[in-house]
Amino acid sequence: MSKKYILKNQTDLSNPILGTKILYCTDEFFAAAKRLLNPSNPIFKENVFDNHGKWMDGWETRRKRVKGHDYVIIKLGKPGQINTVNVDTSYFNGNQPEYAKLEGCYSKNNNLDNLKWTPLTKKNKIKPNSHNLFKSLSKKTFTHVKLNIYPDGGVARLRLFGNIDLSLNKFIKNKIFDSANVVNGSHVISCSDEHFGNANNLLLPSKSINMGNGWETRRRRGKGFDWVIIKLGKACFINSFEVGTHYFKGNYPDSFSIQAFSFEKKINISNLIKKSRSWLTLIPKHKLKENSNFKIKNNKFLNKKFNYIKLNIYPDGGISRLRVFGKV
Repeated sequence: MSKKYILKNQTDLSNPILGTKILYCTDEFFAAAKRLLNPSNPIFKENVFDNHGKWMDGWETRRKRVKGHDYVIIKLGKPGQINTVNVDTSYFNGNQPEYAKLEGCYSKNNNLDNLKWTPLTKKNKIKPNSHNLFKSLSKKTFTHVKLNIYPDGGVARLRLFGNIDLSLNKFIKNKIFDSANVVNGSHVISCSDEHFGNANNLLLPSKSINMGNGWETRRRRGKGFDWVIIKLGKACFINSFEVGTHYFKGNYPDSFSIQAFSFEKKINISNLIKKSRSWLTLIPKHKLKENSNFKIKNNKFLNKKFNYIKLNIYPDGGISRLRVFGKV
């Protein structure tokens, strides 16, 4: 199953780059539970087997011959509210669980015996080779998530779309921080195209690991240019930017520009995109180089706070990371 499922305007709290990890699972005989958290899309390897059977890109338990069900407990790297979950069973067809249910809890430690679980979803029927999407039943902040599968089977990926709880972050006045970092609550609102690479990768905290770990658009064959709109986790006075093209060599953009906007109330995304054409320009068009990190100071509107950023690339191509350094 090649289709991607990404929710804009939300953060995938299951991404291990945030520090999310597997704490415990009842069984992983056929496939390791840690594969559930792999940020890459699942793959299928034809005629590939290991010592336990068919190699599968996900978490798969043995066939249960006793009472009970299998489950996995996940520690979130960043506590947050979960809005939507995706129990992705790509390539699991005939060996997917019959049902699945998610629970969450908030705990300052990992003592599994003392965790008190709150329902995140109902016990839902699971479809094979599908993105099984479920709305969360709770708006609480969670530190741990438990995926229960009934009675056994395989799940390719688990995505936990929501928002990092910024009330737990301490932003020190006049201290420079990366306001575009997903750890600080930023997220992508919309983009023109992400044919080869997810725009959310721009906001990841560490340097990209390969070309697929950045944002890349298809080759543009007409007029215009590509763009991405980012909501900063915290409005700030912007000091400087970094635009990375690591691993993009024959496919980096020719140039870029950056615009900014400030608006605290909720706004319709379609209207936001239209209005973005006339946002203030902080960085006019600048040339880019391949496989490098371009740093540039912001010399405009230094006394104005911004919470929306628009990165324009001309005409198309790939960007690995965007850093927006500022202070509250």
